[in-house]
This record gives sequence, structure tokens and C-alpha cells, in this order.
Amino acid sequence: MPNYLGMSFEGELAPSFDLRCLHLGRKPPDGWGIGFYPGDGPSATILKEPWPPFGSIRSELVKAWEHLESSLFLLHIRVATWGGVSDANTQPFGRSWGGRDWLLAHAGSLAHRLPRRQSPRFEPVGTTDTEMVFCELLDRIADAGWRCIGDADPRVLHSWFEELNVHGGLSTLFTDGRDLVIYADREPERGRVYFWELMPPFSSFSFGDDDLDVDLTLRGIKSRKGIIVCSEPMTVSGIDGFAWKVLPPGHLLVVRQGAVRAEVWPASSAGPSVASLPLGLVGQHARPLAAKPKTLSVSHRTVYTYERPVGRSTHVLRLVPFHDHYQRLLSHHLSITVDGEPLPQGHRRGYEDVFGNRARRILVERPYSELAIEATSTVEVLDTDPLGYRPIHDRSTIPLVWMPWQRQILQPFLLPPELAESELQELTDYAMSFAKRNDFDLLETLLDINASIYREYKYQQSSTSVLTTAFEVYANRHGVCQDFTNLFICLARLIGVPARYVCGYIYTGPKNPNQRQSEASHAWLQVYLPEVGWKGFDPTNGILTQADHVRVAIGRNYVDATPTSGTIYVGGGPETLEVSVRVEETQPEWPGLRSEAEPAGVR
Repeated sequence: MPNYLGMSFEGELAPSFDLRCLHLGRKPPDGWGIGFYPGDGPSATILKEPWPPFGSIRSELVKAWEHLESSLFLLHIRVATWGGVSDANTQPFGRSWGGRDWLLAHAGSLAHRLPRRQSPRFEPVGTTDTEMVFCELLDRIADAGWRCIGDADPRVLHSWFEELNVHGGLSTLFTDGRDLVIYADREPERGRVYFWELMPPFSSFSFGDDDLDVDLTLRGIKSRKGIIVCSEPMTVSGIDGFAWKVLPPGHLLVVRQGAVRAEVWPASSAGPSVASLPLGLVGQHARPLAAKPKTLSVSHRTVYTYERPVGRSTHVLRLVPFHDHYQRLLSHHLSITVDGEPLPQGHRRGYEDVFGNRARRILVERPYSELAIEATSTVEVLDTDPLGYRPIHDRSTIPLVWMPWQRQILQPFLLPPELAESELQELTDYAMSFAKRNDFDLLETLLDINASIYREYKYQQSSTSVLTTAFEVYANRHGVCQDFTNLFICLARLIGVPARYVCGYIYTGPKNPNQRQSEASHAWLQVYLPEVGWKGFDPTNGILTQADHVRVAIGRNYVDATPTSGTIYVGGGPETLEVSVRVEETQPEWPGLRSEAEPAGVR
């Protein structure tokens, strides 16, 4: 059985821990203990049992107790009786500092006693090496003025563990209920640290050995990622291709809400002292560099073909790119043909819809079997530095506070989609895990969601439809740009951040072998940042929008911003749709002076 087990998840889970050795007649451990943080609060609950008897009531409790729910768990199983058997010598150990409960689990023995401090804030209870290590770490944290692990410099923490590692075995799990610090002993022969990054989707997931079974889905399936770390590799069921990884000797990980915040290598390692893996330090998410303006030529051709002639139909087109201070429309031309013949101008009407989109309504009152719509535009994109703003307040935090009139105007972009209450609750928990992981910083949370959808959701064409919900995308972890946009919008609105759907085009460069949506219209979103305005996020590509994105239409969702839509009143039948989009960089053709409000060359 493993000596220790640590788990950190994005949001709360209620796993079942079954100490099978206590009811199958095998040798019981010398003691076991489990620590967790109910409601993700600062207070820890610790259940311990030294010398557990067969059929132990406490072990049955952790197997069946539905209130054993947290985003962070520490389990320690003791297999040595040195130091006496009592609650005081059974891990994990807990202490309070900075208004939080701290827990520590340690595998190994110190060959040398730690030097005694003259006036320690914390003194060992019991006789184990682990208590001495715990007290020394907390004394150093208090001396540094840190009240949580989030205040600490990971490199300094690592240097402390290296100093203590000189005295003996020191594979350690250390937490304040928000962050989990994992340190691997520098001597592999004294014990390795095994870890696994759990990634949804999964319908069932459990792991264990002959003596211990941990089931994460017995009390319900939640599509949550997590980090699992233990002293021994165990058998896993429910996920294909599962393989434990070994944390290299002398390494330190800092984990929060199921994601690695930082990894620190030992000084003797060939690697850098601190590496981003994969998110990097909180507050250091990747930010785009300022780009140069681009002039892009866009051709968008749509052809509808019907098995039987259509007698009468009406259509709404949103194909004219925006003209504002982030992009300038240099020219636009729209061609509409019905069975190869141009549609008369009298059958078209241009207007501005309620979202500010340039729309056209067309009416076709003659029989036809093919309708072809081709829009060509030349746009200068000026959104080169999306994070170059300087808000009055340097840091916006969640929850945002809106004035009543602001909330009234933004209300359409604050309402989440109509889903089952249970689905909205799970999506809310999922969204809040990003906020908690980033200390409720608004921009860091949004950057984290954007990057996580890009990394963790598979881009898979023809796997969804326009009816696919945000919850289905979250549960299945695949989709296309529209699905990823809908999910991000839903998550943003659930934490009180206004978000709107954007339809347009993306330039991926000449002959890009890894292009996503460069041959079709593209979808992304904009969120409204206080005292900044609407800023674009592209979760399909994990980037912020800059000079490669051409905005055409916006709305609450896809229906409000769809490029082409229509209604057939007479005739029709089975329909074939062909769409081709080409975006190329070109040299600007200045048509002469024009006002900011009136683009030139628009037909």
C-alpha cells in the first residue's frame, strides 16, 4: 500500500477511500490518516486511526461518508511503529498559521536531528521526524512574513527543502488548503514520488492496490482535471493509456486546483531554476507581444444548392466587417447570383441590427435551384496590443461590481444559456475553480480559461452541431471554434463577466500546416473589462485577438451573429451547402481621405 497519497482537483470532488485490508483479513497498517478541507475553506478536517482494528468504523466512514468532499486531500498510511503509536504520531499532521490550517505528510526518516531554535513559534507534538520538519517549515514561513503558500517564492521553498534533505529522507506533501507543495527526495533509493495529471472526460475512474481502493466517480461523475501524487504506482481503471510519471529527484511542484503552478529544479540539474509547467507562476500567464497592423483581403463564398427549386425565400446576411478604431474597412463588395444571374438591387435592403452589425436582407421571389453569395473585403486590422491599456485600477477582481445602469445595458451579455440547474451548477463550480486558482484576479482568470480550453479540449470537426450545449462541450471535451466560444462565454457569464459572441475571419499565415478555421468563418468571443472595454479571446487557438482577426458580427450567441441565414417559404427540399473562405495579407490600397465613420469603397 502507498505510504502517502495527495490529490488536488479543479473544484470539489467526493472520492471514496476503501482500506480493503481492514475487511479482507490482510495485515492492517500501523495507522492511517486523511486530511481535507470541507467547502474549500481554510479549516481542515483530519481523520486518524492508529492501530486500526479489522472492520474499523472510521475506515468504513471514509469509504461511505458523502461529506468527504474537497478539492484537496492528503492520505497517509503508516507502516512503521517507531516513535510510538498514537494520534500525535499518526500523519497527516496539522497546524494553524495565518488564519489557515496547514497539513503535512512525509515519507522517510532523518538521520540527524534538526538543530533546535532558541524561540520557536511551533514545537513538535509527538516524537516523529515529520513533526520536526513541519515545525521548521512553518517557523521559516512565519519568519518570512508569509501567511500562505501563495505568498511564498517557490525557489525559496525549494532551497529550504534542499537544506532539510541533507538530514535524511524528505519526500513530502505540504499544503495550506489552497496550494499543494510536492517535494521529491534527492536520493531515489530512499523512495520515489509518482504523479499523474488526470484529464477528463471519463465515465469512471478508480485506482489502488490489494489494500487500498480510491474511487473518484462512485458518488457522481464530474469532468474535473486533477493532479494525483503518491509514493507507489497503483493500478488504474477507467482510463486508457494510463501511466504514472516519476517526479525527478530533488524537484518541487506547486499545485493549485488541479493545475501545476510552478516546478523548481535542483541547482545541480541541467534545467532552469523555475519552469512554467504548464501554466507557469500565477500572474505570469503568457501575454501577446505588440504586433504590427495588417491589411487583409478576405473572400467568403457561400453556395446553396437545392434538390427541388425554391419558389420564394428571404435571407439575412452579415458579411460586412466592422469599421472602427480597431479595424478599418477599406473596401467591400457583395455579389449575389440566383442560378447564375445577378439578383436585382431592388431585392436587397441594408440596415444596422440591434447589435450594431451591418446586415442585409434579401428577398428572392423567382424559382431557383442555386443561390451563390460572395463577399470580398479589404480590411486594415489595428488591434495590435490587446493588453496595452492602462486602466485606472491596476487590478480588477472577481466578483465585478456594476452600477445599475451598467448592468441594465450589459444584461444580455450576463445571462448564461438556459440549461438544467444541475448543469449550470457544475459549470459554475468549474468556472470558480479558475477564479480560485488565480486568486480571483479577473484578467488572470480569463487568460487561464482561454489557455485551458485550447490545451485540454480536442479540436474535432463534425463532432458537434449548432445545437450542442456548453455543458456537452465541457463533459465531452471536444468540439470546434463555435463550441469552445460558447463554453467560454458561459463560464465568463457565470462568474459575472459580460461576454459576447464574435463571428469573423482569422489569418493563419501562408500555407500554414496547422491551420484552424482558416478556410471557413471563425468564431471567438469578447469580454467586457471595467474601464477598458471589449477585448477578444480566441480559445480555439489559445490567444488574444490581434491583427490576424477580422470582426464581422457580434451578438449574444451564434444566432445573433451568423453570417448567412434564411427562410424558405415555397419549394426547396434537401439542401447542399458549400462554403469557402480565403484570407490573405495584402498591401493597403488607400482610396483617398475618408472620415472615421464612413468607410470607403463599400458596395
